[in-house]
Amino acid sequence: MDKLSVKGLALGIGALWGFYVLCAGWAAHFGWWTTFVTAFGTAYIGYGPTFVGGIIGGIWGFFDGAVAGAIIAFIYNLSLKPRRAHK
Repeated sequence: MDKLSVKGLALGIGALWGFYVLCAGWAAHFGWWTTFVTAFGTAYIGYGPTFVGGIIGGIWGFFDGAVAGAIIAFIYNLSLKPRRAHK
């Protein structure tokens, strides 16, 4: 098994989660996803159902997802057995 790229998974999950949070913030402006935005607005300072609030939440989401992705890849890589050299 190959190791995961910590940086690659961090950037990938960060971008995906940031985009999701951004879209949820903008959708909440029209009445959708309001419970999600309200709940995450308590953790993501400045996040709310506005255009700017969605961007702020997207930035928070990117960094939150990047940290989570790095942790996932790091733990996964630790769980791999070391490869033995071929003779």
